[in-house]
Amino acid sequence: MVTLKKEIKITGNGLMKNKPCTVKLFPSDTGKIRYFVKGEDAFEATVENVVATDHCVVLGNKKSKAMLTEHLTAALAFCGIDSLDICMDETEVPILDGSSKQWIELFKQAGINKPFMHKPQQYTVSEPVYYLNGKTSLVILPSDELFISYAVNYNHPDLIRRWVNYNPKNQEEIIEARTFGFYKDLKKYQMLGFAQGVTYENTVGLKDDGYTTELRSENEPIKHKMLDLIGDLYLTGVNPLNLKCQILAKEAGHAVHVKTAKLLQDKLIKI
Repeated sequence: MVTLKKEIKITGNGLMKNKPCTVKLFPSDTGKIRYFVKGEDAFEATVENVVATDHCVVLGNKKSKAMLTEHLTAALAFCGIDSLDICMDETEVPILDGSSKQWIELFKQAGINKPFMHKPQQYTVSEPVYYLNGKTSLVILPSDELFISYAVNYNHPDLIRRWVNYNPKNQEEIIEARTFGFYKDLKKYQMLGFAQGVTYENTVGLKDDGYTTELRSENEPIKHKMLDLIGDLYLTGVNPLNLKCQILAKEAGHAVHVKTAKLLQDKLIKI
């Protein structure tokens, strides 16, 4: 098991409701990622506990829920953490800078406790796993090494028929890739009660002639899609960065990621 060396906390506002939330992270020896929200019973970060994927990933049980968990979950994947208790005094995980960067910095500040000579268990799939629906697809194939490719075809001059491949050289660019959306839709979502915590710092707005903020790297929005995918597949209980698979995604989103993760669970085998 890999956990933190000590307790640590952070406070920030949520992206949807803009309410402040303090998150306390506690070392754990359970081998599980568990959420404790507003003092209610715990629930685990698993695909079985996903209760919504409309605007973000929402985990929960009958008594409580945690919204926008995907960036925190992706940070756990990149750091190899598989045992942690997450306590929140509000229902929405803070958006912070819109990526996984600050979560990983927080983990490193607390210290990551890996057993001596720890070597992550690797997995592959017993047969291809795929989800196809119109222009959307997500395919996972057995391979000799991990390969992830994410393709999009958005109505934006920089994001027409573009894709990004994962490799160790661009890992940091994926970690720091911020959430994004079409700037023209922002007021509509805010009128509906969403996106109240959007700022120029935590969200890349897509405009007809560019962006609302300077990109951290080329194709940052596509890299954020890959970040979301890594976080969502982590909910299988197996870190997707420990897979020997080809993962090919095209214009997918949280709903497709989670549906594919549920299919993936039964096809995972140790190697």
